[in-house]
Amino acid sequence: MTMTCYVAGTPVQNDAVLEVKSPYDNRVVGTVTLATASHVEQAIAAALKGGKKLTRYDRFSILDKARHLLLERKERFAQTISAESGLAIREANYETGRAHDVLLFAAMESLKDDGQIFSCDISPQGKARKIFTLREPLALAACITPFNHPLNQVVHKLAPALAVGTPVILKPSEKTPLTAILLTELLYEAGLPHYMLSTLLGPTNEIAEPLVKDPRIDIVSFTGSVAVGKRIAASAGYKKVILELGGNDPLIIMEDADLDTAVHLAAEGSFRNSGQRCTAVKRILVHEKIKDAFLEKFLQKTKEYTCGDPADPETRVGTVIDEAAAIYLENVVNKAVQQGAKVLYGGKRTGALLEPTVITDVPRDADMVMHESFGPLAPVLTFKDIDDAIALSNSTAYGLSSGIVTHNMDYALRFIKELKVGTVNINEVPGYRIESSPFGGIKDSGLGIKEGVIEAMKCFTYVKTFSLPW
Repeated sequence: MTMTCYVAGTPVQNDAVLEVKSPYDNRVVGTVTLATASHVEQAIAAALKGGKKLTRYDRFSILDKARHLLLERKERFAQTISAESGLAIREANYETGRAHDVLLFAAMESLKDDGQIFSCDISPQGKARKIFTLREPLALAACITPFNHPLNQVVHKLAPALAVGTPVILKPSEKTPLTAILLTELLYEAGLPHYMLSTLLGPTNEIAEPLVKDPRIDIVSFTGSVAVGKRIAASAGYKKVILELGGNDPLIIMEDADLDTAVHLAAEGSFRNSGQRCTAVKRILVHEKIKDAFLEKFLQKTKEYTCGDPADPETRVGTVIDEAAAIYLENVVNKAVQQGAKVLYGGKRTGALLEPTVITDVPRDADMVMHESFGPLAPVLTFKDIDDAIALSNSTAYGLSSGIVTHNMDYALRFIKELKVGTVNINEVPGYRIESSPFGGIKDSGLGIKEGVIEAMKCFTYVKTFSLPW
């Protein structure tokens, strides 16, 4: 698959080419012609020059056609996701369905108006006037996306921006660029004016850094690591910055929990997408009274999550993004074992394949529970009561999401009130949401600014007010 970056619809001409290799068998699955700093300048100029202003119906029509095209090509998109990321094909198919929903909801929201009206005669200082609000698109957005969810992460940036009429320069991950370029081409085909989208890939100092620092760009929307996110925040200057960073999400299982539900959520949360989700279950916190019963069932459930060839429909867990990431995770497990933890299941690595791994007796200060482990690891820790569970959950630098398994409403309300996270899901995995609902974290997981289609559309606009005599 030979592909290229795009500057406002024009394929990039350059001798520099990136080879994209499968994490599973290291075969070349595609090549991408890279961009340079001059292409960044061309993309910015084209976006700011603009063209025909898109009506709400124009934006709706483009996004709606894009979702229909995606449905028609879902197999190609899923195969591309799986090939370049190593994700199991069943996960790639699921991701394509989610991306369709993003386009659907963005199309729907593009037709709506959230303007407000304020009467001015409501105080002795008032007048016979009314104040109205409307939203205007920002001049230009830079969107930077990670390797996990190569389609859905990208469409969560592009669709809300395009729904409000904000042009975008996209910089996808160099590890999974093929899917992003396929989506770019699909949007052009759906009728998106070319000045509205450029997709650039190249050296960080030529592409990402100039985009972050350029004062002509009104907003930088970034999803990725904490370290990079904080560098962006420090260097972006006077512009909006949206940061969706890491997570260390707990699944908290109370003594009254339904064990079958707890086991299902623990496995799905820990092993789906090879554990490479910011909202994956990174810590399983189990009440000490039910630890043994939970582990017995959880070990049996884990055996169902077969690890192997991502292209095999029967495979439940594919690779992590590359062998280096798998080696890092392997070392994290070994270090925890040295600290007293026990591997009850899995742990074997073959290249970029790492088996779903269940670890117990993990010290509370182990790296795998204090920091984000981006892979199919399931460390199990115990707590003695709800106070201990809340303190343990809040003990890391992250604050993205959480899942609670309980039937006790008093417990549920305390967790909702006292956990320092952006989301609390009762009897569900931490990552549960729909594509239009608000999503985002606090602390090192983000600045508290939400994404999701509706909130992201607000971020890509500013509010203008005007008043009239009344």
